[in-house]
Amino acid sequence: MIDKRTASAAAALADVRDGATVMIGGFGTAGLPNELTEALIDGGARDLVIVNNNAGNGDTGLAALLAAGRVRKIICSFPRQADSHHFDALYRAGRIELELVPQGNLAERIRAAGAGIGGFFTPTGYGTVLAAGKETREIDGRMYVLESPIRADVALIKAERGDRWGNLSYRMTARNFGPIMAMAATTTIASVHEIVELGALDPEAIVTPGLFVQRLVLVPRAATRAGGFKQAA
Repeated sequence: MIDKRTASAAAALADVRDGATVMIGGFGTAGLPNELTEALIDGGARDLVIVNNNAGNGDTGLAALLAAGRVRKIICSFPRQADSHHFDALYRAGRIELELVPQGNLAERIRAAGAGIGGFFTPTGYGTVLAAGKETREIDGRMYVLESPIRADVALIKAERGDRWGNLSYRMTARNFGPIMAMAATTTIASVHEIVELGALDPEAIVTPGLFVQRLVLVPRAATRAGGFKQAA
């Protein structure tokens, strides 16, 4: 019987090793799987390569992972914001490596990995330092840069609902990078607010098929970090 439900976030992330490349879904705080990120911190893995649209907000989630000194390199589009003080401090001190990728290129590089595409040419970045050392080619009179896929050992994503097979549906913009990250990782771990019976999800509403999900973690909306995950009465 296929059942991808996992007892806890800690159990789901127990085998994440030092040096792993980890994709974390989210656009800012929208769709960020905070509970999974907290479990990653608690698991103690170090020298991680993180792929995310941002470089953390405030003091929680991805920002807390950076503050804990667990990240060797981050691949993202928007590393600096008003509340990205942990990244700023680490970068200025030379304690974290940054690979800056334009947002469209980031999404397509992740999607290419999931689709089995070896690389693609894009005009974005041509003539800038972002294209340094990369192959360029003229196509129909326009210059393009060859970009490579981004693959991950683990993807941490957040969805709204799922079933035990791992089929997922999302809530509006919280979807963002989740579907393509799920396809680009060896192991995808998804948190969901609700686990439903098989057949309860409208097939037309399933965005990420269970084929791309290996572990499912239930995180009730009333979850709190203190004392573990708790559901309000």
